[in-house]
Amino acid sequence: MSKTPSSSIWVLSKIKLQFFTRIRRFLQSKATRKRCDPSDEFDMAKSRAEHNNKVENLEAVQVMHKHKEEESEILLQKTVKMLHFGSCEEKEVAAKEIEKLAKEDVMVRKLITELGVVPVLVSMVASPAAGRRRAGLMALIHLADGTYTNKALIVEAGILSKLPKTIDHVDDSTICAFAELLLSLSSLANTQFPLASLHFFPLLRNILETGSSFDTKKSCLGALYNLSTVLENAGPLVSSGVVPILLEVSLVKEISEKALATLGNLLVSLMGKKAIESNSMVPESFIEILSWEDKPKCQELSVYILMILAHQSSLQREKMVQARIVPVLLEVVLLGSPLAQKRAMKLLQWFKDERQTKMGPHSGPQTPRFAMGSPLNQTDAKEGKKLMKSLVKQSLHRNVEIITQRANAAGESSKLKSLVISTSSKSLPY
Repeated sequence: MSKTPSSSIWVLSKIKLQFFTRIRRFLQSKATRKRCDPSDEFDMAKSRAEHNNKVENLEAVQVMHKHKEEESEILLQKTVKMLHFGSCEEKEVAAKEIEKLAKEDVMVRKLITELGVVPVLVSMVASPAAGRRRAGLMALIHLADGTYTNKALIVEAGILSKLPKTIDHVDDSTICAFAELLLSLSSLANTQFPLASLHFFPLLRNILETGSSFDTKKSCLGALYNLSTVLENAGPLVSSGVVPILLEVSLVKEISEKALATLGNLLVSLMGKKAIESNSMVPESFIEILSWEDKPKCQELSVYILMILAHQSSLQREKMVQARIVPVLLEVVLLGSPLAQKRAMKLLQWFKDERQTKMGPHSGPQTPRFAMGSPLNQTDAKEGKKLMKSLVKQSLHRNVEIITQRANAAGESSKLKSLVISTSSKSLPY
């Protein structure tokens, strides 16, 4: 059956319509891709470039790090070989190179000591050549930094026997290096390594006495403090003659704190207490330090030392009264730190309660039988008490105006006046 012309035309039109519809869709999708593709391709290209850069940078860093490690390893091997088998000049150069390498980190310092360099460096410390001696010192200082093991190896290598007896002909930079090394090694005081060497303590005293810079003195004081924390070291320290020097240094504000802390540790021993009590600077030097309002820690340590000295010692208490300690203690009560105020008030209470209060094992200076003055003659004891009361009252009245002005507060002023008025009462406020 043949198709009519109208039906053929309809089929052809439908086919054309479908064709043009597909063409239009294709063109639309292509146009859309054209609008979107440039940015997408740019982002993808940028991302690929960044990734490639990261990969290249990482590879470069890894290669550089590996190359650096190889160079460091070769340099270390060469340096250690030069230190062990080189000439005196080569040993000095090697020691300086070890100092540089030891500054990197703890692991490098431990690795270097495992190569057996410590005994050679220790032997260089006793060298008569100043440059070689200083190079060995600086290398040991940096090797000991932050590692207990290296410090122990330095002591085991005999550094204490290599220390000089005197620094009379040593330059300031080398003296400072000696002090720094001694400070580092002194941290072993609480270990099984005994540091009470024949040279260790006298050298510290010599450096502290003749050293010119504050840094050198601070290092020495830090070392003495570390050593004084061990009771067994008190005797050798006192025998080495450090007490008079510590008392002198304690009057220098910049370095006073460590000196006072060391004296406080030495006071715990009988030998240390006797050495401090018998010095002509005591108690005046500690009373002077009590007036340092800008150094509260020094005030606290000074009044602590005075408390120990005053405990069960009528002679020391009498010396303190004669040195006019009472008005100074009143200033500390008004203007000192909380701890210094508490200790100063306790001392004031001791002086006021001298006559009647029975003192316990931690409550003050009184002995159970005798008051201040002669322990045998009661008449002299009464006269001594009257004299002390008179001195206290005169001192208070003479200094009350100065103290109240410094207090600069009505409340504190009234507190001070109440102290003055109550001088004949049984006790001062604590």
